Amino acid sequence: MERALDVGTSFLSTLLRLPSGLKVGALGRRPEQPLHLYEFEGCPFCRKAREALTQLDLEAMIYPCPKGGSRYRDAVKSRGGKLQFPYLVDPNTGKEMYESDAIVRYLYETYGDGRVPVSLSLGTLTTLTAALAGVPRGRSGVFCRESKPPETPLELWSFESSPYCRIAREKLCELEIPYRLHNVAKGSPRRDAFVTRSGKMQVPYLADPNTGVEMFESGDIAVYLDETYGA
Repeated sequence: MERALDVGTSFLSTLLRLPSGLKVGALGRRPEQPLHLYEFEGCPFCRKAREALTQLDLEAMIYPCPKGGSRYRDAVKSRGGKLQFPYLVDPNTGKEMYESDAIVRYLYETYGDGRVPVSLSLGTLTTLTAALAGVPRGRSGVFCRESKPPETPLELWSFESSPYCRIAREKLCELEIPYRLHNVAKGSPRRDAFVTRSGKMQVPYLADPNTGVEMFESGDIAVYLDETYGA
């Protein structure tokens, strides 16, 4: 019953923001290095930035900053001067910025065709629907839980609107586990390489270089993360 409720509420979150974060749009130049995003899963402003990353087929290093966390939140304050999320760092251009709308515009101008899609360009309405999409998930992906950090960041193949991927990302966020996000939304040119590696097109897919474990299934991933990195 608990698993069914978990999946059901995640599906509802997806429905409230469709079609954003589902498929890849028009792409521009590709960055040589992954972007860095400091964020937390339950934040509606962070959701907008993650949707843009998915739709632009961009890879990113994710540094989870849940409320009450201590692992990466201070780094944001040190770099930008305040605790506000999301915070984007682009090592390809040297650009660093707050404000989800500014981040979205920057990403589409730099790595897209310059046009922000309607689902991300409606200002307050976009933010409102992003906030509503978080309501079914309650506290998931918002507050930190005690954990031990991995020596090396993990890797996650995912895309923003997948209800199963959301469950895995929430767990990574709550445990403050950094990871390299490989976006493989519908239409992503990365999908063929992913299938070659994993054997099938199914996400989420987690790879932990610290243990050698690689696995599908959001429920199994959540259990693995708790058992391996939870207090």
